[in-house]
Amino acid sequence: MKEQRLQKIESYIYQHGSVSLEELCDIFNVSKNTIRRDIKKLVEHGTIKKVYGGVVATENSLLSFENRKFYNQDKKIQIGSKAAGLINENDIVFIDSGTTTCQMLPYVDNELSFTLLTNSLDVINAASTMPNVHLIIIGNTFKRKTRSFIGIDNETLIQHYNINKAFMAATGISLTNGLTNSDIMEYRIKKLISDKSKELILLVDDSKFDHSTLLTYSSLKDVNTLITNKNVPQDYIDFFRENNIALVYA
Repeated sequence: MKEQRLQKIESYIYQHGSVSLEELCDIFNVSKNTIRRDIKKLVEHGTIKKVYGGVVATENSLLSFENRKFYNQDKKIQIGSKAAGLINENDIVFIDSGTTTCQMLPYVDNELSFTLLTNSLDVINAASTMPNVHLIIIGNTFKRKTRSFIGIDNETLIQHYNINKAFMAATGISLTNGLTNSDIMEYRIKKLISDKSKELILLVDDSKFDHSTLLTYSSLKDVNTLITNKNVPQDYIDFFRENNIALVYA
């Protein structure tokens, strides 16, 4: 029973990146002393590390793309298919790497003509079968765990692209820390794209709300449209209304 709980706690931390001790107590219905003992075991394994008030997954222990894509799979497909409808003829779009954003292209009209920038291997593979897509690959080094290309030889080149829609993913989002990611190389691409794009469209399922990881690549105020499944907390709904952010349910 204890080993099963440890595995579930470990998976939960992997999925969310960073978690408070109070949240773990609530989710797994155990006391703080029990959680502290469990966390001590996981820290000894080297898969997570303690921070003030909680824990974070270590970079080497983050779930692989293959494992992450099965979390909330139906929700991700619904969100991706909804976002696909926002791509129009002659758009210049960026599709971020991620287990939700990679669901978009199967739902885009195969005859649609547009320019696509991406650092996602799965998006690249899908776009390669679309005859009217002008494909531009961002990133120079393949990161197997996230099936994405990271690193940029010439950052000024990205700043020259006139991207009108960026479909972005995030490890977690919060009102205070905005859109967050845990990898410094992925962060740099996300930030450059977010700063340059005319319209920022965020794709996240409801598990990403009120979670933050190491790096903020964009303020939540800079998002134009957020596409999610359901269960958006009321304080986020109020925030979106106050800042004219379109909230779209898949």
